[in-house]
Amino acid sequence: MEIKREKYLKQLISFMWDGQVKIITGIRRCGKSYLLGTLFRNYLLEQGVDNKNILSFELDLTKDIKYRNPLVLSEYVRGLVENKQDKFYLFVDEIQMSDEVYNPYNKEGKKITFYDALNDLRSLHNLDIYVTGSNSRMLSSDILTEFRGRSDEVRVHPLSFAEYYSAVGGDKYDAFDNYAFFGGMPLIISRPDDSARMKYLQSLFSEVYLRDIVERKKIKREDILSSILDLLCSSIGSLTNPSNVANTINSKQKLSGENTVANNTIKSYMNYLDDAFLFSECKRWDVKGKSYFDYPNKYYCEDIGLRNARIGFRQQEMTHIMENIIYNELIIRGFAVDVGVVYGSGKDSKGRTTQVAREIDFVVNSGGKRTYIQSAYALPNDEKAEIENKPFQLTGDSFPKIIVRHDIRKRWYDDNGILNIGIIDFLLDDNII
Repeated sequence: MEIKREKYLKQLISFMWDGQVKIITGIRRCGKSYLLGTLFRNYLLEQGVDNKNILSFELDLTKDIKYRNPLVLSEYVRGLVENKQDKFYLFVDEIQMSDEVYNPYNKEGKKITFYDALNDLRSLHNLDIYVTGSNSRMLSSDILTEFRGRSDEVRVHPLSFAEYYSAVGGDKYDAFDNYAFFGGMPLIISRPDDSARMKYLQSLFSEVYLRDIVERKKIKREDILSSILDLLCSSIGSLTNPSNVANTINSKQKLSGENTVANNTIKSYMNYLDDAFLFSECKRWDVKGKSYFDYPNKYYCEDIGLRNARIGFRQQEMTHIMENIIYNELIIRGFAVDVGVVYGSGKDSKGRTTQVAREIDFVVNSGGKRTYIQSAYALPNDEKAEIENKPFQLTGDSFPKIIVRHDIRKRWYDDNGILNIGIIDFLLDDNII
């Protein structure tokens, strides 16, 4: 079954022959290799590119093991491409498998890496370079740092609901239920049954993601990293910060004195999870004050199926699951997303009038355009609807406002011009914002 990843394919096509290294980034097993080695390769062949002019190396396979040496790779590719009239394409998959080697002219100097090899090959006018890769020895943030100003990034995510539904078909409401439970990791679609899907997702955490981070960052307290994962997965869409996480872990594990986990350690571990694309931090934005808060912020899992697997497919609260899915969808569509904070009058515990902070789930920005979005599982009565609408009224502006709901199928606008739209309708309409 071929899953079309049109958005990413169009990005790759738009970057062709721009003199930059094209870097395909994203969480492991989200389809980076498939995008490059199958979809983009097929596109080139359809455009008349000769297959022999696509130089492909899979560094995780023994057949290409000698090319893990960046000097061997560079020398071999140069021999094929240099002084030729034809145009060539270089695909390097799992480039993090490349070794660091001694400089043969100065063994005391800095080691030669794949960064050096690719920078060397960039000078060939008839070679267009594409790479994928991320694991314990090299996550994509490292590549982007090394190639700053000389690279294009194509950030790949797990399947959006639209991509998932285009592959599975059938009743879209049944499809959404499965998507909200198992998420959009591409191989989920080919698993034969629910048990196999669960085991696959659980194995990704234990055998891929955790191992990568532990090895790469030389984690000493793997138990703490696991506890952070459990807490973040249990509290998606909730406000938190490293201090809160540290306090919770120290309390649950009854740690005291020199055995307590420091806030800085928690912060570092949380940053590692973000760097590995497992979680995204969504900052809070003061809509009228036009400034960010330091803490607390929200954290969303890159794939809702991974989140569900981590907590044993318990805590299936659709309110939080919906919010995570909507956040991921907005990121996939390329928007900048914040949590909005507005202030209005309210009463304190003694009945006195005071300023109360109210939350807008998502402030969505693209260029100069802004949209406010609330995620609401259901609005069964006017009182609940008023609670969701109130933050919109406090923004003091006329930017579009949307409530995404699970309890309706037909979209409609209320008297205040706020669009109410069903979650599936929202996910399948690329032009809603």
